[in-house]
Amino acid sequence: MATRDSEQTKRYVLFFLLFSAVFNKVFSVTHYAIPEEMKEGSVVANLAADLGLAVNSLTERNVRLDIIANKKYLNINKETGDLYIAEKIDREYLCSSKISCFLKMGVIFENPLRIFNFDLEILDINDNAPNFRWDKIELDISESASPGERFSLNNALDPDVGLNTVKTYYLTESQHFTIEVQTGRDGSKFADLILIKDLDREVQAVHNLVLTAVDGGVPARSGTATIIVRVLDVNDNAPRFDQESYIINITENSAVGSFVIKLNATDLDEGSNAEIKYSFSLYTSEKTQEMFNLNSDNGEIRIREIINFEESTIYEMDIEAKDQGYKALSGQCKLTIFVIDMNDNHPELSIKSFQTTVKEDVAVGTVIALVSVRDKDSGDNGIVDIHISKLLPFQLKNTSENYYELVISEALDREKVSEYDITFIVTDRGTPPLSDNETITLEILDINDNAPLFPKSFYTIPVMENNAPGSLLSSLAAFDPDLHENQYLVYFIIEKEIVNTSMSMLFSINPENGDLYALKTFDYEREKEFLFHVEARDSGVPPLSSNVTVHIIIVDQNDNTPVIVSPWSALGSVVEEVIPRSIDKGHLVSKVIAIDGDSVHNSRITYQFLQLTDATLFSLDQYNGEIRTMRMFSYRDARHQRMVVLAKDNGDPALSATVTIKLSTVEQAVKVYSDTMEVPLEYDIFSDLNLYLVISLGAVSFLLLMTILVTIVLKCQKPKPTKAAPPACRNSIISQRNSTIADSTLISSDAYWYSLFLAETRKGKVVVRQPVPKAGYLISSIPRSTGLTETSESAASTLQVNLYIFSFMGVEKSYCVSFEYLCFC
Repeated sequence: MATRDSEQTKRYVLFFLLFSAVFNKVFSVTHYAIPEEMKEGSVVANLAADLGLAVNSLTERNVRLDIIANKKYLNINKETGDLYIAEKIDREYLCSSKISCFLKMGVIFENPLRIFNFDLEILDINDNAPNFRWDKIELDISESASPGERFSLNNALDPDVGLNTVKTYYLTESQHFTIEVQTGRDGSKFADLILIKDLDREVQAVHNLVLTAVDGGVPARSGTATIIVRVLDVNDNAPRFDQESYIINITENSAVGSFVIKLNATDLDEGSNAEIKYSFSLYTSEKTQEMFNLNSDNGEIRIREIINFEESTIYEMDIEAKDQGYKALSGQCKLTIFVIDMNDNHPELSIKSFQTTVKEDVAVGTVIALVSVRDKDSGDNGIVDIHISKLLPFQLKNTSENYYELVISEALDREKVSEYDITFIVTDRGTPPLSDNETITLEILDINDNAPLFPKSFYTIPVMENNAPGSLLSSLAAFDPDLHENQYLVYFIIEKEIVNTSMSMLFSINPENGDLYALKTFDYEREKEFLFHVEARDSGVPPLSSNVTVHIIIVDQNDNTPVIVSPWSALGSVVEEVIPRSIDKGHLVSKVIAIDGDSVHNSRITYQFLQLTDATLFSLDQYNGEIRTMRMFSYRDARHQRMVVLAKDNGDPALSATVTIKLSTVEQAVKVYSDTMEVPLEYDIFSDLNLYLVISLGAVSFLLLMTILVTIVLKCQKPKPTKAAPPACRNSIISQRNSTIADSTLISSDAYWYSLFLAETRKGKVVVRQPVPKAGYLISSIPRSTGLTETSESAASTLQVNLYIFSFMGVEKSYCVSFEYLCFC
């Protein structure tokens, strides 16, 4: 038993020792106190000294602090053993509204493992100002509220505790309000707003106050809120008119609905307490209420029935204005309306006698009408004045009371004014004046006092010569401002003889309308102008007349064909000239002179070649008609040169004449004109080589000419019908400057062109000139040009054919080929 007891005792001792060893690892609790919001790094205490530990053991034992809510507010400096602030501590954040704020923290050591606990008290500082839940507090207080009434206000909140929380409230100075600060069960402070003086909305409708909350910290902090007190209206004011009595003047006969007056009453209250209704009071007579209408909404009074001064001169009415508030209040005024008499009777006008027509030569002072006036009104309203327009040639004369005569004051002229509308205007002297009017129409009869008038005093009439007899030249109508027979005009030509010829044989005038006609055809070359007078006479009694001068100018027409006077030839004959072949370039061969009997413009002559044997040999000056050589004659040039010269005037359409000149060249000097000189003839000397070349060229030319003949015969067998073509089987082709030629030609730049003129008879000549440098030929046919004047004695036509032939070895020669028979369509 003793052994068991000793073993059991050993077990309790071992257990106690083991418990004591474990318990000794946790030290007793240490307390620290610090203010909130300390700066980071501030030292709280030396933890190594407080725990009795060596500083150098802190690192070896890996000392550390536990973390609270994921934040490490404190830390240990292992080199010095100081406990310092690692992060700012906000007491309001950690402990909210608690009076005391503690943080329980532990220090952990290793080797051996030990835990030291300590409490960190966070002391409050005054770092928060009081704050109201709302910055603006609105209160509605009736103006009938009694002094002493309380109105609760929202209290201010301060997260600080103790002395640093809200201590008291202050209110801005006000003669109507004050506050009383009270303490709640939890020690919080709040204020009540107390009314100390009656409110009057009509004096001040809104009161603006400022409530300030102050805490007990050092230094003290404060917060403010605005108090807006709106004073609610009560119906404590009666409506008031602008005046107690009104006096108005209105005129009788004012239109129904006319505005009289607008009464205005005001109520200092608001809302329904200020809404006013107007009405007649019981003291207003029913007759007055029937005559006038009162608008109950705006107090406007208008006329309901016609006001008549003779029925009543004054109207009195009492008007009441009542608001629409609870226990409605009202105000009254008195309105007096005086009726002013009006000039409501118009003056009357009566025409006693009137002459409706007078002649325009009536004497000044003649009476044409008698009128009378009257007015039913009295006084100034019954006095009547009468007048007419001052622009009229009439005048009113007072003969007796209210009677007037209308007389002519100026000479009348029907041509200026044919009738007058005379308006009599009568006006009384009332206020405002009334008037009336009446219009009469006076017609002015015409007399023959105006002679006919022509629009012009001198007429210049151009007439184209060759006019048709009886053609209208111009209208010489005159005007007479008179009427009827005094206006009817008769026209005639005042007789005048020119070279034993009367004007009435040359010209005729319509006696009714003044149209002037030519009785004959005029020729500018014989008669160039005429001068005579035309008279217009009316049918009045006595008749009046006037005349006008007429100048007829004959205008030239291109009706004369130019006449060739040099070189002169009988009609259709050919002028033959002889010139030497040795003349130089520029030699004057001949000069064509033509004359024209028309005026200067139409007689201007120009000259041009119509036909020419060789265009490279002669030139023609288009203005003076001189024909000169363009080069010297060569052995290739034909001995006989034929040219047709056209002389054309400047008229529209132009007229022309032609002359045919045949030039013959001789081998000896021939004196043609004084400015030419004798030149010895030069003969061409042919070499043997030239002779061979000529024979070769002639053979080739013969073949080509035969081809041309076959072509011409084929064309003659297939004639083309033409509507305007004459039945004769001959074509006349004349080259001229102004004609239009339909040409179908194959043009080769390598070929010289040749002209072939066939004579007017069956036997003709083909003149070949200008040889071609290369092989090839081209035949061009030119159809007949219509509308030309033939100057040849025979009616034979001319056909022009362009021929292109080969040239061999550069030899230039001329040949003449005769044909026995040619047939043309």
